[in-house]
Amino acid sequence: MKKLILVTLVVGFFLNCGAQKISAEKDAEGWYNLFNGVNLDNWKFSEKEGTFSVKDGMIKVNGDRSHLFYDGTVENHDFKNFELQVDVMTKPNSNSGVYFHTEYQKDGWPDKGYEVQVNNSHGDWRRTSGLYAVMDMKNVPTKDNEWFTMYISVKGKHIVTKLNGVISVDYIEPENVIYEGMPGRKISRGTICLQGHDPESTVYFKNIKIKPLP
Repeated sequence: MKKLILVTLVVGFFLNCGAQKISAEKDAEGWYNLFNGVNLDNWKFSEKEGTFSVKDGMIKVNGDRSHLFYDGTVENHDFKNFELQVDVMTKPNSNSGVYFHTEYQKDGWPDKGYEVQVNNSHGDWRRTSGLYAVMDMKNVPTKDNEWFTMYISVKGKHIVTKLNGVISVDYIEPENVIYEGMPGRKISRGTICLQGHDPESTVYFKNIKIKPLP
């Protein structure tokens, strides 16, 4: 019995180390995986536990409003200039988003940073890859029930988003800008965050990769 317990502990230790290793090492081109495909280690959720889960190597988002913040060791989860790439699939009438330059917040919609919208058919007219309430998209080529790749880059004040390699947003933040009702929406630095919008929305994320830039 003692041998069985010891073997179980050793196997569990190495499995956990493997999951951490996936998130902590960069590839030859400088990309890090932020999601290990196994569990939500290195991520921290707000408000409602259970909105985020892992299924078949994907992060499934479905449930009450909640946000999932990257809290791992890559750049000490504090990014300034970077390229981010993530594969996304939405179910019909679903809403989500990817925040950057944000920080952990226990309740509510994140006050700090920009949100890149994820929404192909939800009642909110602002569509996937737009900078929410800053440079919105009304029409996008992506569809529900199909995987697409969303790309975000930030270099100084310059923000670019792409869908499947095609530019959606090319935006330079004006000097001393203050967006009405969103004083924290500005270029600074911070972590990455995934949004759980509402119980009627179901969105999947996988292959979440980041390349820190000088």
